[in-house]
This record gives sequence, structure tokens and C-alpha cells, in this order.
Amino acid sequence: MEEIPLVHTRPAANNQPSLTQTNTSQRVTNFFSQQSVRYTLLESSEPDSDSEINTKPHSNSKCCCCSDWCLRAHNLAMCFDSCNCLAKSKGFEARTIYIGKTTELNRHKYPKNVVRNQKYSIFTFIPIVLFQQFAVFLNLYFLVMALSQFIPSIRIGLLYTDKELNSQLYKILTYDGIKMVPSSQLKVSDVIIIEKNQRVPADIVLLKTSEKSGTCFIRTDQLDGETDWKLRVAVSTTQNSDKISDLLDIGAQIYAEKPQLRINAFEGIFIRNDAEKTQEPLSVENTLWSNTVLASGTAYGAIIYTGCETRSVMNTSKPSNKIGLLDKEINNLTKLLFTAVVMLSLVMVALKGFHGPWYRYLFRFILLFSYIIPISLRVNIDMAKTVYSWFIQHDKEIPNTLVRSSTMSEELGRISYMLSDKTGTLTQNEMVFKRLHLGTVSFGSDSMDEIMHHLLISFRQQTPSKNEPMIMRRTIVTRIRDAIEALALCHNVTPVYEANMAEVLNKPVDEMGEEVRDFKVTYQASSPDEIALVSWTENIGLTLIKRDLNSMVLRGPQNELLEYDILQLFPFTSETKRMGIIIRDKLTDEIVFFLKGADTVMQSIVQYNDWLNEECSNMAREGLRTLVVAKKVLSTEQYSDFEQRLTKAKLSIQDRNQKIQNVIETLEKDLELLCLTGVEDKLQTNVRTTLETLRNAGVKIWMLTGDKLETATCIAKSSKLVSRDQDIYTFKPIENRDDARNEMNNFRRKVDTALVILGESLE
Repeated sequence: MEEIPLVHTRPAANNQPSLTQTNTSQRVTNFFSQQSVRYTLLESSEPDSDSEINTKPHSNSKCCCCSDWCLRAHNLAMCFDSCNCLAKSKGFEARTIYIGKTTELNRHKYPKNVVRNQKYSIFTFIPIVLFQQFAVFLNLYFLVMALSQFIPSIRIGLLYTDKELNSQLYKILTYDGIKMVPSSQLKVSDVIIIEKNQRVPADIVLLKTSEKSGTCFIRTDQLDGETDWKLRVAVSTTQNSDKISDLLDIGAQIYAEKPQLRINAFEGIFIRNDAEKTQEPLSVENTLWSNTVLASGTAYGAIIYTGCETRSVMNTSKPSNKIGLLDKEINNLTKLLFTAVVMLSLVMVALKGFHGPWYRYLFRFILLFSYIIPISLRVNIDMAKTVYSWFIQHDKEIPNTLVRSSTMSEELGRISYMLSDKTGTLTQNEMVFKRLHLGTVSFGSDSMDEIMHHLLISFRQQTPSKNEPMIMRRTIVTRIRDAIEALALCHNVTPVYEANMAEVLNKPVDEMGEEVRDFKVTYQASSPDEIALVSWTENIGLTLIKRDLNSMVLRGPQNELLEYDILQLFPFTSETKRMGIIIRDKLTDEIVFFLKGADTVMQSIVQYNDWLNEECSNMAREGLRTLVVAKKVLSTEQYSDFEQRLTKAKLSIQDRNQKIQNVIETLEKDLELLCLTGVEDKLQTNVRTTLETLRNAGVKIWMLTGDKLETATCIAKSSKLVSRDQDIYTFKPIENRDDARNEMNNFRRKVDTALVILGESLE
């Protein structure tokens, strides 16, 4: 224990202690005994003079109660008298004062005549208030929860913040080699290297990929919400470069259109200024938009748009602040209560009289009546919403449910309308091939063995060579072969293999050998319909085993390999509603244009027939998605003329898409109708009971689909969106508001009827 040196008075001459000594000794003894602390009193040496008090304080004198150096006190007694903290424990004493003689008070330390009713000082306000606030467990709990979000490992919410996105490192190709730079320092014209599963930081033109075919797949769910992978193709002239450094040495330039909102369209030109002096048109298939993710291989690209000019930023709007109806009602009630408080305060001030500082009294009355506004109601509602959110996320009947906003959970009980997409929402977006119709005969899922038999017979027949014309009578066998061959070739599907098969597939077809005969292949495409068709042809006996930018290889039913050159590819778009491909059979040198699309656009393209429209309606009533397939054989002269006109249109800067489409439409005349296919999109699990329960609860459900009217009606009935007892009223085509009003009045007269509105009427 620390020793406290004390300075004390000398005993009187008569060896009797003075009153001051007695009181001081008693007080010190009582204080130390009350504190139960062992102190050592060290007696100082005898003074040389006969003075009553040793006026020189000890050099290390320290107060035992307030730990303050007692430089102003002459002895321990005066130090104890001067300490406020000891005054409470020593009690009060009687005193004798001399009127008008303040000098006599120097021997006694009395407090100053200052009244201090304030609780805080300028120095103690912040620490004391913080301590008192967070001494309440509820406040401390929310403080700890808020501070926990500064720890990255337990942070919730957005996976990426702006700082993290801007500081991600990427490889760029320079004349000094490969360098690592943060995303915020990327500039237009930089050649960037993107690895698999890496986010694309800017809009780029794809120059080269690690795949020999020059293709790669990207995930665009963060851009357009679609989970299917998209195929992207590198510029052909740069894909053939032997070294990566050649991308900088060829002296190329890119013309890119001005930044646009459209994510499904792009117009540009790649110009090579070296010895080759070539120009190549660029489309959306040659681009990687920002915020997409590379799903396969390694990609090399040139940046064309950055920052606010990228497609993702231009299509991003600031989220609105969503407030529930309950919050709005409470907010309005709070305003009414506040108005009542102000009015009541004015009445009280009026009764008192508007004289003097009446506005002060007004504000005081407002403070006094502020308890009318129930502040705890706001807290209770927020706590209830949090509890509701917890129950929703832990409900065993709806597993894997994620509550993204706990401020509007009670709004689920107020829902009156529900808008839903069909594909991927009410259905699983998993297509199953169900029917093949050839005009005179239809094959269902129970007659696939018969199709396999006919296909095997067709391939056993003698195949003509290059110089021999293919003269064959149109029988059911040849028609089945043409239909299945068209389905196996007219698509944008890419086969995906295991890593150990890459070396085998890179060999020429003649050198692949038996290794390629039995291995399994999986398919990747942007449309599940195409995967369903190609998977079905594989089950029948015609398998797609290899595809790159310029060629395609099929495996026949007898394990023979069929090789084709891809001359042109016309992808599917929402405007054209069809896709086409021009291929050349390497065995016969025959050039064929295959086309498939929706029946609404294909009816005017194919040759006259009397069964297509009726069979499309029959399949639609079964809930099947229909697809019409046709072909046209081209001569070498016809294709050469078409290729020249198409190349000229692709190099146009203005109205390029329209000019390209005009050239393609010159081929889309009098095509031979091959077949009509029907695929089924499986319904989601428990979708029938869910929709029926919502409908019985009074929720009005709207389903949006791009299918035919018959298909949409069939899906609505099969999913229980429309009950079997309900009638269906279809809006007639309307042109103005009066027609729409008349149709709505006709619908109101119906009882228990579902409403169907066509897209033309909505426009």
C-alpha cells in the first residue's frame, strides 16, 4: 500500500494536545478506519524554530482522498477541510466567526457562495450522456449491431460496395507487358484481360478468347435478370493472332456508336490498319457489357465505354424510397396529433393572455403536451415488423425465403393484385420435346422408337459424293431425316466437354478416331428451347459433338462423323421472332439455308400448305410451344451474290440492322416446310395450389406471356390460374379509348369470368 507522508503540528508546551490537534487526529483516524485501509503515518523531523506550524509543506505531500498535490494547504487538516469529496464524510461543525474580519477565515476553508444546480459541465456532458444512454441495454444492443457491420466477415447487405468495386484489380496489356490496375483507373482503348468468373468492369469489344473457336459464355443475370448463359464471339481477325502482343502491334481501331440504353443491340466496325487492311462489322455478339460475369475461359477485349457511359449504369435508376400504407397512416395520424397539441397550447396561452414572452409559454406548453404523441408506438411497430420478418424467413412451409425489406412485411396482408411472368416463374423454364409433326404424320413421345428406326434406315442408304447429284424420292424416311438434320444444325448451341476431351476434339475429323464415339456431351445455349431440341436429336441418334465459329460436327446413328461449314448465322431476335443458318455439307458441297421461328411469321415465308395453322392451334391447346422449321437449297451463285450484299450492309454505319434484315429477307421466300415441333415447359412445383389459394383469398392475378393465345389459355387453366368453371373473355382488337371503354363495359356484365388481353390491344 502506498505510504502517505503527512505534515502535522508540534505538541504544546504543557504536553497537552490542542483542540485543533485533537479534532484533526480524530477525523483522520475515523476516516482511515471507515475506509478500512492501512496507512502509515510518517512523522517529520522536529522543526528548528518554536513556531506553532511548520509552514513548509513536504515535497511529496499528496492528498489521500482526492490524489491532488496539496501545495496550497499548510497542513493535513486544512487539506481535508478543502476537499469537497471528504466534506460529505466528515460532517459539518459548529463555527465561531468574527464579524467583518475575513482574515480570520484563512485558518478555515469554507466553500464559496456559488450555487451549482447544473448536472453537466462543458467537459463532462458528452462522456456522461453517452454512458447514460448506452447503460440501457436496448441502445447498447443496436450500437453493437451497427458497429458489427464494419467487420467484413459478418457484414450483410450488398456484396460489393462502390469502394470495393472501384478497387478491384484487373490485368491490362501494355507495350511493357501485363500490368495490374484498379478498376477505377481503366481507360477507353485499354486492352483488358478477364479471367473466368471475373466481373467485367467496363463495356468492351471481345478481341480474343482462350478457346480455339473464339467463343466464350457470360452470365448476364446482374444486367437483364436472365439466368441463361449468353454466347459471345471474338473478332475473327484478332482471334487468329498467334501472340497476345499482336493485339497492340496490328494498329487496329474500332468505330463504336454513341452510348445507348439498348443492351441487345450494338453497331461498330473493326478496322485493321496493318498489311491486311481489313474491316469487320461488330454486333452485340462481339461485346461484353459491364457487370456481366465471364463464365468460361479467358477473354481479351478493348474497352469502348467506361463509367457513366456503360450500358449497366445508363440503365440503372435510383431506387425510390418505399413506404408502406401503415407507415403512411401513422405519419398522417402523427401530423393530426401534432396539430392538436399546437391548438391546445394556443388555447392555454390565450387563457393566460398574450402578454410578455408568450411565445416561450407556447413552446413550453407544446413540450408539456408532447406526450400526447405516442412515440413508443413507432418503436413497437418497428419491432413487430422485425418479428414478422423473422417468422417469414423461418417458416418451414416456405423454405429459403429471404426478406429483403423488413419495413414492409405487413403489406403482404394488403396485396390485391399480383403480376407474374410465365416462363421461369409459373414454369420451370425446362423444356421437354413432346411432338414432331410432318404434315401427314405426327409423332409423339410414345413413338420415338419409330423415328429412330426411320433415321437409321436413311443413313444406311447410299450417300452421294460431291459430284453426284442427290436424287431421292420424298418418302417418310427422307422427310424424317431432313427434319431431324435441320433441328440438329439450325441453332446456336455449343457443346461442352470435359477437360480431357479438348485435345481429341481439336484434331481434324479424320483423326479423331474411336475416342469420340462414346463420350457424353452437355449443351449450353441462351435459350432452353434450343437445348431441348438438340438434346432430343441426340436421343434419336444425331448428336452435336463439336462446334466453333466456322464449322460443326455431328455424329450419326452409325457413329459416322458428319462435317459442315457454317457460312452465315442469323440469331433470334424479339423483332424477327426467327433464327437462320447457312451451312455447307462438306461431303456433298450442298449449301442449305435453314430457318426456324414462330408460326405467326413463318406462315408467310414457307410454301403454301393446308395443315400448318390447324396443327399449331392443336398443339397450343395442349399447352405446347410450337416452332416451325423450313429450308431452302442455294446454288453457289445465289450464295455468292447474297454474301456480297450482306457484307455491304454490315459495313453500313447508319440503319445497319434494317439494311441487314432487308438483305436476309431476300432469301426468306418460298422455303420448304419441313416440320412443326412442340415442346412443353414444366410447371413449377405446387404452382397449382399456390395460385388457387391466392385466387380464393381474393387476390387478382395477371400473367404475362409471349406465347400464342391458345397456349396462354391452356397454361392458365393447367396452372389453376383460371378455374374450370370460369369463362374466358378475350378483348377484341381496339384502336382508341372508346373501343377500350366498350370492351370493359362488356366485361363487367360477365360473372366469374377471366380476362385475356392481346398485345395489340395493350399497344
